[in-house]
Amino acid sequence: MHQLAKTSLDAQEVRQRLDRLSAVDEHMARRYPGVGAGRQPVHTCYVPAHAVAAGTLLRWSDDALAAFGAHLSTSDELAAVLGMDGDVAAGVHPRVREKLSGAAVEDLRIDFEDGYGAPGDETEDDDAERTAGVVADWLRDGVQPSWFGLRVKSFDTSELRGRSVRTLDVFLTSLLQQWGSLPDGFVLTFPKVVDVAQVEVFVQLLELLEQQLGLAEGALRFEIQVETTQSIVDSSGRFALPRFIEAGAGRVTGLHFGTYDYTASCGLTAAHQHLAHRACDFARHAMQVSAAGTGIFLSDGSTNVLPVGEQVRHGWRTHYDLVRRSLAHGFYQSWDLHPAQLVSRYAAVFAEFREAAPAQGERLAAYASARGGAVLDEPATARALAASFVRALANGATDAAEAEALTGLDESGLRELARM
Repeated sequence: MHQLAKTSLDAQEVRQRLDRLSAVDEHMARRYPGVGAGRQPVHTCYVPAHAVAAGTLLRWSDDALAAFGAHLSTSDELAAVLGMDGDVAAGVHPRVREKLSGAAVEDLRIDFEDGYGAPGDETEDDDAERTAGVVADWLRDGVQPSWFGLRVKSFDTSELRGRSVRTLDVFLTSLLQQWGSLPDGFVLTFPKVVDVAQVEVFVQLLELLEQQLGLAEGALRFEIQVETTQSIVDSSGRFALPRFIEAGAGRVTGLHFGTYDYTASCGLTAAHQHLAHRACDFARHAMQVSAAGTGIFLSDGSTNVLPVGEQVRHGWRTHYDLVRRSLAHGFYQSWDLHPAQLVSRYAAVFAEFREAAPAQGERLAAYASARGGAVLDEPATARALAASFVRALANGATDAAEAEALTGLDESGLRELARM
């Protein structure tokens, strides 16, 4: 019989000390549940509330397709304008056309904040009620984006706070009267947060709305916009975002960066207010470490250089490069402000995947078959490789047959590996 080796420590005393870590295990499981099952949209389109109408979604798709057809009718033109490899462009071009012809807008916010202004209480009430009717019509026709909702006014001043809550109340009351339930994919955007108390109060107000409207507890969820320096470091010198997330009480779905408000709050002049500034990198890194492991999605901000008129190609190249930069930093979503940006959006998203797919597929196939290869990947890297393919399957950058040819794994195998 094998005899256990002798030890110096008392087993009960060791167990008593290790048992203290059970609380850590419980906290980590609650606070860091990992990536959720749902997929992340590649963008959020912001449309001022007064401009939202029944045909808004179709107009964005049609306008994007028209710009695409007018300037990028071939893959060679796509490669030339965006600086893309010709072979990659050949695979990207038809997929961009297909995406723009279908569900071109993945996520849309009806904007009652900066893009809307303050037209007066009567007008804003009317727009809140009217846009609720527009959304109800989209739902009845089955044309709604996969994700949609409102960006309400900030809680900067007492006047804005009252107006923000009233707009949300009017919109939800009207939508529920016309549709009967809170639709799937509905999310709110809470801008310009500067203090954890604002998040706490916002959550309390959402609880009141749920009670009054007969909604399930926790049904109203929201994104926090990181648009101020106080969203990164609070007035006491503490890291702010983890406290914001905790105060969100499980309702926070995303952290969205605001390019121009944030750079202005840093004191940058207009000439230096752009998404690639290093001040923005600092904020994004803070967002990243705050959200890692929580299941909360990250979204980068926007560029105000639009692909219109004589600068359409310059606007596309600027947007394309910024989207690629965001993707390289692990931000798989960012804002779009104009229909023509959908062209460079999907071109960037698809090119990012397709450029890397052959090498990534080879590494993933070697890992899955346990035969090894030129790169010895850790399990965490294998999960990231599989997640890249799953993301590409969802957004249209590839298809199941192509993914299996590259990796040797079918779609269910890729999804299982990405979740491990």
